[in-house]
Amino acid sequence: MSAFLEIMIRPFVACMILVALHSYLGLHVIAREVIFVDLSLAQMAALGTTTGLLFGVTSSSLTAQLFSVGAVVIGAAIFAATRTKNHGRVPQEAIIGIVFVLASAAALLIANRVPSGGEAIREILEGTVLWVTWPTILKLAAAYVVLGAYFLIMRSRFETISFEPRLAETKGWRIRWWDFWFYLGFGIVITFSVPIAGVPLVFSFLVVPAVVAFLFTRRPGILMAVSWATGVIASTAGLAASYLTDWPTAPLIVCTFGLVLLLCALGRRVFAREAVKT
Repeated sequence: MSAFLEIMIRPFVACMILVALHSYLGLHVIAREVIFVDLSLAQMAALGTTTGLLFGVTSSSLTAQLFSVGAVVIGAAIFAATRTKNHGRVPQEAIIGIVFVLASAAALLIANRVPSGGEAIREILEGTVLWVTWPTILKLAAAYVVLGAYFLIMRSRFETISFEPRLAETKGWRIRWWDFWFYLGFGIVITFSVPIAGVPLVFSFLVVPAVVAFLFTRRPGILMAVSWATGVIASTAGLAASYLTDWPTAPLIVCTFGLVLLLCALGRRVFAREAVKT
């Protein structure tokens, strides 16, 4: 038990910090029907990091973080500007996919021109959650406290636009302007989480708990509770499985999220059938 705590306590704390904010933001992603926006913003952040390598900036430095934020600002502006009503002629998800592909291709091209490019791309995909240090965790916690306060201040506007867009329109709000501020904050969250967890795990933290929550309820408070609980259970189980099997941590946690989603979906169907019978 002591060996488990010694190895896994830092990854566990990091995962709990990620769950705290990502489980909330994931509800917005599902409600807005922009499922892959986090992947796209994550790839924009990665493009910013790899661009910094061209200028001799190390991927773990503050300057690299600023490069990532700069790229995220561009992504936020694109997604806010391309918001469509009633899906429009071109669904926004198509724009999100295009941005993801272009950012991925550009990052690979840039990585090919710098000596440490391949290693940077690998870290972006896999993350370093198992080897995360306490200083990095403290930096993450401090950033998430500030970002959490930001989303708390903006909560009324953001939640109305995400969950009741027609009400926001009737109020005459400049929705694209508020979308920009939402995606900007969302993207900055990702610039802190991707270097630790990697792109696939960040996607799982955001989307899977929210999907599980929406399977069972539409009530805002319960949505948040179910999403948070799902993130805690899945990430804890994944960390334990990684320790017991010695398999790579981040990919195994992603698979654990998938298993939890599958079990919840099957459980909901069973309970629904039993309810019909009674």
